[in-house]
Amino acid sequence: MNESSIFLKLLDSFVTSYLPSAVGVSPNTVTSYKYAYRLLIEFMYSVKGIPADKITFDHLSYDTLLEFLDWIEKVRGCCISTKNQRLSALLSFSKYAQNRDLSAASVFRTSVLKIPMKKGKTKARAVFTPEEVGILLRLPDDHTKIGLRNKVLLSLMYASGARGQEICNLTVGDVDFRAKGAKLKLRGKGGKSRRIGIPETCGEMLLKYIDHRRIEDKPDRHVFSSQTHEQMTISCIEGIINKYVPLAKDMNPELFVEESYTPHSMRHSTASHMLESGVPLVVIMNFLGHKSLQSTQIYAELSANTVDKHLKEWNEKWFPQNAGGLETAKPEEKNIPDFLSIK
Repeated sequence: MNESSIFLKLLDSFVTSYLPSAVGVSPNTVTSYKYAYRLLIEFMYSVKGIPADKITFDHLSYDTLLEFLDWIEKVRGCCISTKNQRLSALLSFSKYAQNRDLSAASVFRTSVLKIPMKKGKTKARAVFTPEEVGILLRLPDDHTKIGLRNKVLLSLMYASGARGQEICNLTVGDVDFRAKGAKLKLRGKGGKSRRIGIPETCGEMLLKYIDHRRIEDKPDRHVFSSQTHEQMTISCIEGIINKYVPLAKDMNPELFVEESYTPHSMRHSTASHMLESGVPLVVIMNFLGHKSLQSTQIYAELSANTVDKHLKEWNEKWFPQNAGGLETAKPEEKNIPDFLSIK
């Protein structure tokens, strides 16, 4: 088999078999990876003059890959997070290729490993998307003591929009279970308290957890404890976030694109998703325990950014650049192998 055939054969098996079957990634992740490899093939053809069936691993040198990533950002107009996602896709494939043909793919693998993720401007507030929240809440193994605690804690943080310290301070006596859902008494900044409602599903989960811990008749006990202390600390919640976000990222490389997430990220996510669902700012203000509407206004900006992102993705999908010429496919499109088609 010639060297160019090796590249396409390994890429084909990686995309069509290894990712969905062996790794078990989501269809969205497979699609994201396909986009990365389509872009690489388009770059090699339009810039380097090398069609897909002539690409070898030796062509994918350090300098060429740097030029490709620069092309993604400057010519294609992709943001830094998207550029990093494409690099992640290359990293994953390079490892797979090297493990199956060391002599052919070693240059490619070595080159990719030399390229760092590009740092963008640090965002003050990292927010999870609804899809990312769903992934995080499914990760903890509720058949274990710690996993059960973590699942209930993360679910309650999202349902309540509570600050990390408010969750740490929550006692059994602060929870008032109702026929549907529950009311929480949260102690916020400056000792100020407020009462908020949580959905029925989360209320049932919290009730079962308190019963599981056998503290339902002990109102002064804290709902969540660490492995060493009766009351959980913020650092413990940080540890939980830092445990599950990397796991989620490994399973869904196209998601969780922020540089870092904190316990406050869940609170920001709750507020942003509420706003996107049409909940008025003044209601969100009271729910979060803000003193003024000005503090809540930031979520209007976050929501607008989210809308812009979704609109950009929608436009790119349905109204691609140079969409004219319906009868004849572009040379670049003809050059794309069938296994990289986007359905």
